[in-house]
Amino acid sequence: MPRQVFFYEHPDRFVAGTVGQPGQRTFFLQATASGRTTSVALEKTQVAALAERIDELLDEVVRRTGGNAPVPAVAPTEMADSGPLDVPVEEEFRVGTMALAWDGANDRMVIEAQALVELAGEEDDLEAAEEELLQDDENGPPLLRVLLTGAQARSFAKRALDVVSAGRPPCPLCSLPLDPEGHVCPRQNGYRRSA
Repeated sequence: MPRQVFFYEHPDRFVAGTVGQPGQRTFFLQATASGRTTSVALEKTQVAALAERIDELLDEVVRRTGGNAPVPAVAPTEMADSGPLDVPVEEEFRVGTMALAWDGANDRMVIEAQALVELAGEEDDLEAAEEELLQDDENGPPLLRVLLTGAQARSFAKRALDVVSAGRPPCPLCSLPLDPEGHVCPRQNGYRRSA
């Protein structure tokens, strides 16, 4: 079966968002353009890592171009997007690997999120299967590819970090997340600590 590629060259919207209550949230990347929407699920840590890497890559682009690249230093306030994910949120796939690049010819950030692939077999077989998977562009796992301007990428990164930090507040003693009903705090010798 040929590889399914969800390609957004000029997205109307590209955001990270969640479904569910803090502590039980599912994280998504969602791209929208011309009446079509693609949502892919991923882990909270993947969202945070993606946002941090985007900011780092944009900072490097600005540094290497001597400030001549069309990349703002911070997310433009007029591009802030705090709206919820577009519904219905239908998961196309769960993200396994992600990649970032800067297309200098077109001044665009390229973000790719590839579906999680389960590889089974012996350790030697796994290495061969991974190598084959990396080389198989035509029949590889589903892929979401989004191209963003520097300003869009900064705005995405800011919102993504805001979404990640909007979860449960940390316990002031142990830094583990506090549930509304509290949690068993290791710093309190296992006693329940209230929020």
